Amino acid sequence: MEWKSRRIEAILEQALVEDKATSDITTSLTIDPGLRAAATVLAKEECVLSGLGCIPRFLDIFARLDGRSSGRYEVVSHPEIFDGVRMRKGQAAAVIRHNARVILACERVILNLMQRMSGVATLTRRYVDEIRDTGAKILDTRKTIPGLRILDKYAVRCGGGENHRLDLSDGILIKNNHIALGGGIEKVLARAKERRKPGQTIDIEVRNIAELTLALDHGAESLLLDNMTPAEVKKSVDLVRERGFEIPIEASGGITLENIHKYALAGPDYISVGALTHSAPAVDLSMRITAEIY
Repeated sequence: MEWKSRRIEAILEQALVEDKATSDITTSLTIDPGLRAAATVLAKEECVLSGLGCIPRFLDIFARLDGRSSGRYEVVSHPEIFDGVRMRKGQAAAVIRHNARVILACERVILNLMQRMSGVATLTRRYVDEIRDTGAKILDTRKTIPGLRILDKYAVRCGGGENHRLDLSDGILIKNNHIALGGGIEKVLARAKERRKPGQTIDIEVRNIAELTLALDHGAESLLLDNMTPAEVKKSVDLVRERGFEIPIEASGGITLENIHKYALAGPDYISVGALTHSAPAVDLSMRITAEIY
């Protein structure tokens, strides 16, 4: 993750602005401006860590927004702690040494983001673990929190999953509404093949064997099997391979932790799961802050 990119900086800055972090009235009234503190970010449950790099970036952006010198800071993690690692309950993710007012002002935005990202990473790892003995791979979707997609998708990678399209410009995926509005599978595939740029692969969504056969007959280069049962997925995969097509096959729709292993055994190359990002529960993290006495 390029934490210093303009795109990421804009996301983090908006979080600080939304919370009016530079106008923390409680902290300004109760905490000595010169007090320094040590803050330990703790995992209060087992999880997969994600978002560690946001800590120094939040502190840097806060300093720019605040415009006042608050001294140097230090963010320290054990060498074995990094994004993607499994955390034990009670384990420290990082220690922040900085001005106490700054730590208190940034506490909530740091925890909010890391809890969200670690939640996505943790749920993704559960799905990955469920199909570890198969050849299938876990994909995310575009069902992300608006404005946070780049962070959601990074968190999926921390959990061992892979990214599908980042946005609508990132690959051709013909879905049911395209087919309905474009005159059918044959027509939309023909248009896409004629108008695409060199190197672009055409992926198309199909819902049954009839649509699958039609898509193969008219040049589909990648298939998304939508809302099929595991048995239907297996039948579809077998048909594609029997006809000699070595194209990527993805299963999607209605897939849960309880049934994903059955889908994986049906033989698709990929399984996409919207729940990774639209339904991941936040991980419980806390920040323990103590004054540093010199």
